[in-house]
Amino acid sequence: MATELTLPKTKNRPTPPRRANHRWLVLALVSLAQLMVVLDVTVVTIALPSAQKALGFTNGDRQWVVTAYALAFGSLLPLGGRIGDLFGRRYTFLVGLVGFAGISAFGGAAQSFGWLLGARALQGAFGALLAPSALAILSTTFQEPSERARAFAVFGAVAGSGAAVGLLLGGVLTEYLSWRWCLYINVALAAPAFAGGLALLHGEVGSGSTDLDLRGAATATGGLLAVVYGLAHAQSAGWSAPVTILCLAGGVALLMVFLWLESRVERPLLPLRVVADRTRGGSYLALLLFGIGIFGVFLFLTYYLQENLHYSPVKSGFAFLPLVGAVLVASISANTIGGVRRLGPRLLVAAGMVIGGIGLITFTGLGAHASYATEILPGLLLAGAGLGFSMSVAMNCATAGVAADETGIASALANTGQQIGGSIGTALLNTIATSATASFLRAHPGGKAAVVHATLHGYSLAYWVGAGIFFAGAAVCGAILRSRFPQGATAAAPAL
Repeated sequence: MATELTLPKTKNRPTPPRRANHRWLVLALVSLAQLMVVLDVTVVTIALPSAQKALGFTNGDRQWVVTAYALAFGSLLPLGGRIGDLFGRRYTFLVGLVGFAGISAFGGAAQSFGWLLGARALQGAFGALLAPSALAILSTTFQEPSERARAFAVFGAVAGSGAAVGLLLGGVLTEYLSWRWCLYINVALAAPAFAGGLALLHGEVGSGSTDLDLRGAATATGGLLAVVYGLAHAQSAGWSAPVTILCLAGGVALLMVFLWLESRVERPLLPLRVVADRTRGGSYLALLLFGIGIFGVFLFLTYYLQENLHYSPVKSGFAFLPLVGAVLVASISANTIGGVRRLGPRLLVAAGMVIGGIGLITFTGLGAHASYATEILPGLLLAGAGLGFSMSVAMNCATAGVAADETGIASALANTGQQIGGSIGTALLNTIATSATASFLRAHPGGKAAVVHATLHGYSLAYWVGAGIFFAGAAVCGAILRSRFPQGATAAAPAL
């Protein structure tokens, strides 16, 4: 039996009647919180050169400003989600907001590399508390099918386009203000969300039990930490490096131990029935695979726009806006107009992955001087549409049919899928691109023109691999997911 820590009991407070107009305000505030967490993955990326110049850290250290956030966020998500289930999503949501904003301000004032690195790690920790709470609040607030579909259309669009918004916002803030505002901006975003949370989230939705599975928390956090670190290390040292192999193998082993423990403990961190359902399990897999493939757009297209087409950071950010629009339109269409309950998650998720794969294929032929309107824009629209169809539906299904006291951990798994997928995608596709570039240069030595062609060859191969992941994901998720939306959700106390 796994060790459990029994904490003082908390009482569920009586919940006032839910009001429809307040539900839509709740959607606005949890979407704002989700946007803040998601865009922080990319908003700092644009600011790194300026931050490096100001604080004097090396090129080798630069990646850790991004990785520190990913490590803490990705590894602590299951624990953060379960804490929300035990003690109430209202409290974890508000604490997460205050902590995230406060640490962001602290990081913005950084005077050294260590200061900035520590702030980014703490940001990730508070993000792991905040993100599952936001999705769980949304899931327990919207129970009526048509309202739930509309709510997840908006939330899915925010989650799917947050990385692109971060690129735009980071470029604007860095160019016209300072790299520090890429962190200070979180205070401005968190303030209205916190005020709204205090006013609107009155119901305590914690479970009756407060037993915390310590061994499960330790093995899950350690396993995810090792996997994310191993993936980050693979980007700089390669997949055959001893540290990479040790971290990935050790992380997978710890996660296997975690699953074994969860099958034995009375009150597990992750009740295995949450992932045993085919539609929920397929949804987590879809979020993981889409996280892997979509980074082919954000990572390499950003490089291409700035290094080959010589776009400024701001212009590069604006270039991604059509993708954001496509995500929004597709999310609304999938969840409302077409209707996830009419067409089913199997069709919509698989179709979204196929559309996203076709979008990536359109980028494989980009030359040194491509036209944005005719060669880049179509691919962005297709990739955005695929992302909107798949992600919004998968996030909806990931928390549907879950017991009221398990929505936090179910939400955490959805966020973990995205985070781990993004880490895998960044490491895998970047390794493929750089290896292909080096091989091309060995076979076709030359001057500057050869380097350009070699780089484009590397990008092209990475896009093909990303597209292949999407197509394979469409087949696998199509086989796993059910054709009907999950039924039998346990109505939770609304957060209003």
